[in-house]
Amino acid sequence: MPAPLVVVDGPFVLYRSFFALPDSIRGAGEHSVNALLGAANILLRVAADKQPRAIVVCFGAEAGRYRVELYPRYHADRPPVPDALAWQFERAPEFFDAFGWSTETSDELEADDLLGSLAITESSAGGETLILTGDRDMYQCAGDGVSVLFLKSGKIGFEVIDPREVERRYGVPPALVPDFIALRGDPSDGLPGAPGIGPKTAAELLQRHGSLEGAIAAAGKVGVERPRIAGALLDSADELRAFREIATLRPVEVQRPPDRATDMKRGALAARELGLNRLAERLEEAQDLTDL
Repeated sequence: MPAPLVVVDGPFVLYRSFFALPDSIRGAGEHSVNALLGAANILLRVAADKQPRAIVVCFGAEAGRYRVELYPRYHADRPPVPDALAWQFERAPEFFDAFGWSTETSDELEADDLLGSLAITESSAGGETLILTGDRDMYQCAGDGVSVLFLKSGKIGFEVIDPREVERRYGVPPALVPDFIALRGDPSDGLPGAPGIGPKTAAELLQRHGSLEGAIAAAGKVGVERPRIAGALLDSADELRAFREIATLRPVEVQRPPDRATDMKRGALAARELGLNRLAERLEEAQDLTDL
């Protein structure tokens, strides 16, 4: 079995670490370094457990322009990035690079789009991809050679989500995750979904009709769906199509990343520069054991 490529939702990992660890964790210049510390710990754990051929951390636009054009309320209620976290965001690419972890960025696309694109490129080359994220939108990528390493908020470790697990959780296969999100809604993205339709009903509609379009078409036929459900689908049809488009990843052409091992020695140096001395000591000890 070939070593997998690990692609990482950079914003999620940094946000999760920032709010999971106290901002009293200070480094050089008395800056908060909790997000960088937490992210490094997560990626080092993944590197040790999965032995990837490379790790790529993805960053992108807060809200893709085409998604906002489809629905202006998309991401509208998200609070601004705290100053202490913004400082760490700026330093994250250089910090990760010291560990041998590459960074992909885009001003137009969101990190999710880059994650999906890298997975497609890796699959085309016959490789395997693990997508490290806490965003359930990424379940749509699960398939042959692609699994999601799902980080749960407030919990240690990750779960491996493959196509069978997506279907167990949502009641639909990965390809229908955008349709499911459109119907059920996604509060984190500001998508309300269809009025009165929750996850169970959304899954049942997709199981019966095969897609969002199929459910909308069935709603126009007398007696096929309950009047309340039919009304919700027909009255919101155009918005639901927009929600599905928003939830669907936009693939772009990306280069397949080269193999690149995690570098404990350079990582330790970068950690010391930021004042992450305990992390540096752990890395130096790990490097010493490797050198024996």
